[in-house]
Amino acid sequence: MPENRKVPRRIARTVLNSLKGGVVPRIGLPYVTVGRKNEIQALLHDVDIISEGGASFRFIVGRYGSGKSFLIQTIRNYVMDKGFIVADADLSPERRLQGTRGQGLATYRELIGNLSTKTRPEGGALTLVLDRWISTVQMQAAQESGLMPGDPGLTKAVDRKIFEVTAQLSELVHGFEFATLLSRYYHAYVQGDDQTKMKVIRWFRGEYSLKREAKAELAVNIIITDDDWYDYLKLFAVFFRLAGYAGMMIMIDELVNIYKIPNSITRQYNYEKMLTMYNDTLQGKARYLGIIMGATPQAVEDRRRGVYSYEALRSRLAEGKFSRPGTRDLLAPVIRLDPLNAEEMLVLCGKLAAMHADLYDYEKQVSDEDLAVFVQLEFSRIGADANITPREVIRDFIELLDLLYQNPELDIRSLLESEDFSYAKSEAVSDQKTDAYAEFTL
Repeated sequence: MPENRKVPRRIARTVLNSLKGGVVPRIGLPYVTVGRKNEIQALLHDVDIISEGGASFRFIVGRYGSGKSFLIQTIRNYVMDKGFIVADADLSPERRLQGTRGQGLATYRELIGNLSTKTRPEGGALTLVLDRWISTVQMQAAQESGLMPGDPGLTKAVDRKIFEVTAQLSELVHGFEFATLLSRYYHAYVQGDDQTKMKVIRWFRGEYSLKREAKAELAVNIIITDDDWYDYLKLFAVFFRLAGYAGMMIMIDELVNIYKIPNSITRQYNYEKMLTMYNDTLQGKARYLGIIMGATPQAVEDRRRGVYSYEALRSRLAEGKFSRPGTRDLLAPVIRLDPLNAEEMLVLCGKLAAMHADLYDYEKQVSDEDLAVFVQLEFSRIGADANITPREVIRDFIELLDLLYQNPELDIRSLLESEDFSYAKSEAVSDQKTDAYAEFTL
């Protein structure tokens, strides 16, 4: 991204407000991406494999505020630009990989509800994708046959092309029913039957809770459940490829919510589902599908409650003997995020200062020397080497810019050298230690 390219005001406002609030913006990430070059390159290598018919599974592991969600969103935006369909969801007490009260199905519904494409990045793209697929098939059939719209022969030609797609899906687990519903959606589309279209969409979203209801309305004998929802994601990945997309990327963050499950048997069931997904992608049972999961180190490494408490996963994911901080194997299933260094934070703060000045239309007043003093102070706090994260530094810096903008009489050096600033930073580092310990001892 060229340094002199001005950030649109709408994007700048979203980026600054999100970062100050401690969350990752969905737009504008290329303007503030710093570091993580090697991690991004490793994940983009997976993208090439997926688009060629393969599959991948990665864990992005980092402490709260270390930038794992930022990295996941960066990859999300990149793969959408490359023609992928992306589905993302954060786990929670109500959304898991497996559950006894529909928590796994709730995760599936969230993923399908958040289906995004380059032209619909905000989610809710399922209907758009289906309608675009049908229009494309109709256009191809017309070009190949030379027939005009409305000709009965064209309808038969389109039927044949639809069948070519659905026949490929019928060979997969649950593929026959999936293909039947795609065909039903197509005929409802041609006939202008919006009611049937919505029933099919409702089924694809996992909103039917009773088999008899689905059979009565759509003449299919199965519904998507807690046990088999992942099979339908594999079907969608293949269908999206046949519909003209490069593949499907699934992004699941906040894996810590599985780590926090108090019941050990329930946790094990969730890790078992995770193992199934991992094995499928690496053994070639899934195609055109990438899975990225975000987790904290404790949620992965804790032998009592974390991912590593499930021996089949620990033996597959544990780091080898030769990896160490600064020399990580980024082709391994687990990518561990090392903290951004002071130089990278300096570059990031410079980008934010320029963006802030453009947004509020004032001459940038924070010099390179001021940036260096700020970063040096942040990184010189007691315990900062182990506990400071980009989130804390960014929030502090945007607050500093806001204060200077609202109070022109203030001097940045006086703010940085004040006792209040020193106390606040020490307290932030102390809180980080407390949070990490509390999370580990849940």
